[in-house]
Amino acid sequence: MEETVTVTLVGLVGMMGTLAAIFFGWSGFSRNNRQDQRARGKNDGAILTEIGYIKAGVDDIKVEQRDQRAHNEAFAARLTAVEGTAHEACRRLDRLEEKGR
Repeated sequence: MEETVTVTLVGLVGMMGTLAAIFFGWSGFSRNNRQDQRARGKNDGAILTEIGYIKAGVDDIKVEQRDQRAHNEAFAARLTAVEGTAHEACRRLDRLEEKGR
């Protein structure tokens, strides 16, 4: 009878140990999984923030490019007017030279 109690006791202790190992293994897995998800969320948030900064920078560059394009168009218009005036001045000088000869 004592032997049966000992075998039963050893069996119960073994089952309790197995159940404890399963419980602690599962709880450790769950804890690590939550930490991994939290870290992944922080990383994703940082990436989205950086993308937002890049997008804002690109928008600023587009605005500057539009302003520069408008400035260049105005400059080209003024340059065309100056070229026309210079060409007309050259014609007048040529006519004055012909009269002076």
